[in-house]
Amino acid sequence: MDRLMNFLVSPVLKWALLVLAVAFPLISSNEYHIYVMATAFIWAIAVYGMNIITGYCGQLNLAHGGFFAIGAYVVAILTVDHEWAFWPAFIAAGLAGAIFGFLVGVVSLRLKEHYFAIFTLCVGFIIYLLLEKWEALTHGSLGIINIAPPEGFGFVDFTETVPFYYLVLAFLVLSVWLVSRLSRSLLGRTFLAIRISDDLAQSLGINLMRNKVLAFVLSTVYAASAGALYAGVVRFIGPAEADVVHTFDMITYLLVGGIGTLMGPLLGTLAITWLTQMLQSLEEYRMIIFGPMLVILVIFFPRGIVGGFLTWRGRRLANKASQQDRGGESQASVQTPSTPSADKQEAGNNA
Repeated sequence: MDRLMNFLVSPVLKWALLVLAVAFPLISSNEYHIYVMATAFIWAIAVYGMNIITGYCGQLNLAHGGFFAIGAYVVAILTVDHEWAFWPAFIAAGLAGAIFGFLVGVVSLRLKEHYFAIFTLCVGFIIYLLLEKWEALTHGSLGIINIAPPEGFGFVDFTETVPFYYLVLAFLVLSVWLVSRLSRSLLGRTFLAIRISDDLAQSLGINLMRNKVLAFVLSTVYAASAGALYAGVVRFIGPAEADVVHTFDMITYLLVGGIGTLMGPLLGTLAITWLTQMLQSLEEYRMIIFGPMLVILVIFFPRGIVGGFLTWRGRRLANKASQQDRGGESQASVQTPSTPSADKQEAGNNA
């Protein structure tokens, strides 16, 4: 058990997951499964963005799906209406996510707790209505079709499923690496202090507004970049992409995997994605099965898959340390020298 526990928290596991992801198209000959895995990686990138603002900084952003849609629409509008290439449009989508994230964050992050969540929920609805009603820009409820796919480099053609899978995998690895570096940096510890308590963070000399806005902008850049990749693979975008349901889906991925953990967003997204795929044959009863399974998971793993494992590991190590301490104390009591009264009694008996 100790060896298994050490393996699960070691860097070897991350390398093993990477090797498995690289080998997945070679293992599975089903092109649809490869497509599903690629789209799951895209959603995982967006969930990592939500983990920055919600998991590390403690601010629940209910407009995250709207920023995902903003990135997708920027790519769609620039490539279809203005005939841009995909990669310049992709960079523009990231910049748009940063700009809109800054504007919304400066206004909304003055609010606290549920007031911030309600405000961002309203922002999400506003984004949805703008995408649906602003027909001159967004084509309205008809959406935008024939979005340009990512251009290949030389002999690579990203219009095919397998090359696009590896492209998304590369972006996912980069996203996880950046979040890993962030969580171990001074900025990441600053975000954690804000999550624990605003008063604690202020007592440490942390500028709350500046750091909250920075976390919000980082999260929206992740969301917009994921939306841009999503537009490049599906090649059709409609206002439904900004539906608040997508935001709650990402919250579910985050809660199932483990909020505030490094691998939780990825594992939660993959687990829910493949669970829904397995239940597709039970279309009429899928939600009846899926709902109770989520309830059971939340009850028994309130911190998610990764968070629950880390909690169990911490308790196991604490119990092991306490047993060693008790063993040391009992051994010390056995080796304690006899008291003076006991020595006198023993001398009398000998006499």
